[in-house]
Amino acid sequence: MGLSGRVVAAIAAIVLLPVLAVGSAPGGTAPSNGWFTSWAGSQQRLAPAALDNQSVRVITHLSQGGVAIRVRLQNTFGSTPLVVNRTTIAHSKRQADVTDVRLMTFNGKPAASISPGGDVWSDPVGLHTRPDEDLAVSMYVSGKVDPGQHDNAFRNNYVTSAGAGEHTSDTSGSAYTRTVGSTYLVSAVDVRNPALKGTIVPFGSSVVDGVGSTNCGPGCSELGTNRRWTDDLARRITAELPRSKQLAVANAGIAGTTSAAVCPQTPAAVHGLDAGARLARDVLELHGVSGVIYYYGTNDLAFGCAVQPILDSYRQVFERLHHAGIAVYAVPITPRTGYTDQNNRDRQTASTFVKQWNDCTGTCDGVVDFDQVLKDPLKPNSINAAYDNGDGIHANIAGQQALAAYVPLALLVASSQGARR
Repeated sequence: MGLSGRVVAAIAAIVLLPVLAVGSAPGGTAPSNGWFTSWAGSQQRLAPAALDNQSVRVITHLSQGGVAIRVRLQNTFGSTPLVVNRTTIAHSKRQADVTDVRLMTFNGKPAASISPGGDVWSDPVGLHTRPDEDLAVSMYVSGKVDPGQHDNAFRNNYVTSAGAGEHTSDTSGSAYTRTVGSTYLVSAVDVRNPALKGTIVPFGSSVVDGVGSTNCGPGCSELGTNRRWTDDLARRITAELPRSKQLAVANAGIAGTTSAAVCPQTPAAVHGLDAGARLARDVLELHGVSGVIYYYGTNDLAFGCAVQPILDSYRQVFERLHHAGIAVYAVPITPRTGYTDQNNRDRQTASTFVKQWNDCTGTCDGVVDFDQVLKDPLKPNSINAAYDNGDGIHANIAGQQALAAYVPLALLVASSQGARR
C-alpha cells in the first residue's frame, strides 16, 4: 500500500515510536516493528586520518522511504570510546547543501558515546522520505577521534577543516571544504514504513560493494549516481512490484573480503572481515531482513583457498541465516582474470554445489545465476567484454544493469513471508 494506509496512520504516532537505548544492537530474531533498513555501508577499517573538532557530512541513498528515520553509528575498529557530540539528518540537495535539517538524539541526548567495538542507534526522527532519495547525515566531534569508514562510497562525502567546529545544522555546504571518497561513522539507515514486506541484503565482496559502477564507458565516469546493481535492483522493486509487496535493499558488500575465514594469501587488511565474522554486525543486526543474496567466493579462490573451505563456509553461514528466519539466495562464483586452471575447476565445483537442485544442495533457498549473465558465451571463464570494467573481474555500469535485471523479483517476494516484523 506504499506510504498510504497504515503508514500515513503512523504519522500521528511518531512520538510514541519505541526508543532504543544507546549501545543496543537490534536485529537477530527481533521483530522490526515497522522499521526496515533502507541503506547500509559496512564499516571495514579506521579512516587514515583522525577527526579533530570538525564536522562530517555523509550522503546516504535510501532504497525505500517512510515517515521516520533512525541511523546507526559505529566504532567497530576503535580502541577507545568515540564521542559524536551532535548529529543531524536532512534531505540532500546538491554536493554538501541540504534542506529540512532535523536534530538526532541518542537515548534522548544529542551526544552519543560509542564504546570500542560497539555501535549506537539513534532515537527515531519524524522525516518523510521517498525511495531512491539521498539523505545527509551530519556529525560533529569536539575532540580528536579515529572514525571507522567504509572505503568505497563511489560518491563525494564532505568534511570541514580541522578545528572548524560544529556545522551540522548548516543548510549551506560552504563550511565543508574537503571531499572524501569513503563513508565515515554511519553504517545503516532505517526507515519506518510498516507497509514494507522486508529488507533484502546483498552480502559479499567487491562485486556487491559496487566496484565498476562508476564506469559508463571509455573516458566516462559517473560519481554519486548510485549505479550499483543493488541500486538498480532497488529501483526495479519500486517500479515493478505492487505496493503491497515492496522491499528495501541494503548493500552489505566489502571489497577484498572472503567467505572462508582463512585463505592462505588473504591480505592483512581484510583479516577478520570474512562472511562468518561480520554476519551478525552487517546482516543480522539490520532490521526486517527477509532475504540475503550471497555473492562470495571469488576472492577465496584468488587468495589460495581450495573449494572445500569455501563450501564449508557457505553451509555455516546459510545455517545461521536460516536460524534467524532469513532466506538465502546464492550466486555462483563469476569469472575472473588470473584464475589458474585449478581455480576454474574449483569455481565449477562451487557452481555445481550452488546449482544442484537450484537450492545449494538443500542448504539455500534459491540461486541468482550472475555467472550466466557475466560470462563471455565463447570464453565462459572470462567476463563478456561489453560488461567488463576493464579488470576482468567487475562489471561496468552496463553489466551492473544486466545483473539487476536478471534478479527474479518473485523469488525475493517469496522470502518476505518470513520477514522479521
